[in-house]
Amino acid sequence: MKKFSSLSLVFLISASVSLAQSGYFEDAYRFSRIVPAGSARIIGVGGTQWSLGGDVSNIAGNPAGLGFFRKSEASLSLGYNNWNVETLYLDQSKSYSTTNFSLPNLSYVGANPKSAMETKPFKGGAWGFSFQRIANFNTEFGYFSNEIGESSIIDFYIQDAFGIPESQIENRGLTGLAYQTYQINPITEDSEGRPIANPNSYDSFVLGFPFQDENVRQEGGANQVSFGYGANFNHKLFVGGSVGIRTLNFSSFKVYNEEFSDQPLSTSSLRESLFINGTGVNVNLGLIYKPIDHLNLGFVFQSPTWFALSEEYEAGLTANYNNYYFEPEDVTLGREEALTDVIISSYGLNTPLKIGGGATYFFGKYGFISADVDWVDYSTARINSNDFDEGPDNQVIRNIYTSTINYRLGGEARFNNFRFRAGYSFLGDPFGNSNGFDQSTQILSGGVGVRLNSFSLDFSLVNQNFSSLYRSYQVLDDNGLNYGPVTEVKNSLTSGIITLGINF
Repeated sequence: MKKFSSLSLVFLISASVSLAQSGYFEDAYRFSRIVPAGSARIIGVGGTQWSLGGDVSNIAGNPAGLGFFRKSEASLSLGYNNWNVETLYLDQSKSYSTTNFSLPNLSYVGANPKSAMETKPFKGGAWGFSFQRIANFNTEFGYFSNEIGESSIIDFYIQDAFGIPESQIENRGLTGLAYQTYQINPITEDSEGRPIANPNSYDSFVLGFPFQDENVRQEGGANQVSFGYGANFNHKLFVGGSVGIRTLNFSSFKVYNEEFSDQPLSTSSLRESLFINGTGVNVNLGLIYKPIDHLNLGFVFQSPTWFALSEEYEAGLTANYNNYYFEPEDVTLGREEALTDVIISSYGLNTPLKIGGGATYFFGKYGFISADVDWVDYSTARINSNDFDEGPDNQVIRNIYTSTINYRLGGEARFNNFRFRAGYSFLGDPFGNSNGFDQSTQILSGGVGVRLNSFSLDFSLVNQNFSSLYRSYQVLDDNGLNYGPVTEVKNSLTSGIITLGINF
């Protein structure tokens, strides 16, 4: 398991930040957060799709929209993503940029409408299959400062080691590595100079504060294969359902460095590698009702995704000393290194369910305007495992996350065979107490398209912006408040998507 310290949880109950060497509660949000996805058409109108029918995105969105299809359709989307990050630490900024190509959507819809002479309420339907990319984890960020920090990760090691007997400290994850590299050492005598058998408190001969820098590189994504069917009743009521099989892979590589001046320890470097992969399943139910010809009303229920995940974690710590003589063990310290074992564990993750509704108004043949709203409660996500005690992480999930209201607004204008689109999407702040720091997401999009008989070509451009806070470690003062380094992370993602469709 990758969580070594319950101290990590204490701080996160009262503040919403990302924390290195942390618990599985981070996965609960990372793997639950889904931004609008689908074809270029749907992305161009801000991701609104709860009440729109006749698009391949309905398979994973609102499957009731499949009932609108009168012809079969095959669709392929290609995407390009550019993730820019700007970080701020001790009033010093640093910029990063990560690019990658993707396959946002690959879909097929087989339509089976009834004839125009059909008198029964059931007017036919359509089934669909889609492959859709729903999350992108490829990014890089970090910080560097030529200003001395306000704490050291050694302070974290000392606090985390408190109460752990020396006979067990080597197995204390990152803190065990600090012990093996002499960054923390047991207090072997009491206040009267008497020896302590198997001591359980620690200190360090390294004093003062260091220069600090860190680099975090993340890779991977989440994809979903969906199978769905939508039915048409009297061209007024459309009902559908789909099953999604979601796969994800996530990798994280972190390097945290400290550099001291005029101390026995010159530099230290902590390296962490984490690999997570797994599969989940979900169910999607929806309906669309047309009270009048120009108006669609939609409703969607998306179940939790029930994931089965596995992970591998390892870490290494290197300390470079200035040939420091450590008298208690009669050793001169130079380059000291320690590694953890490769730690393998399995766990389950249940993401929150989603309930949504929307409306679309059509201006005849000239276009439409559409709006969606949905509700997600991130505090209901749950971790379960036979390999570790998931209770503390689930408690943190309940304490730091909250429900959000997300909404989207978009429209399309039609001029002969051409389509022009624009949209806006807002994802609420998932943290219950952000202490004035807004972690919501705003997305702007636009696009163009052309329809030529059985052929369609669409392009959309979308920009997503959100901010977050990152802490490399945490150290608590006498009042239980964390004074470890905090970095503000501003994210800006720009994506271009092109979709080719053929109907027959």
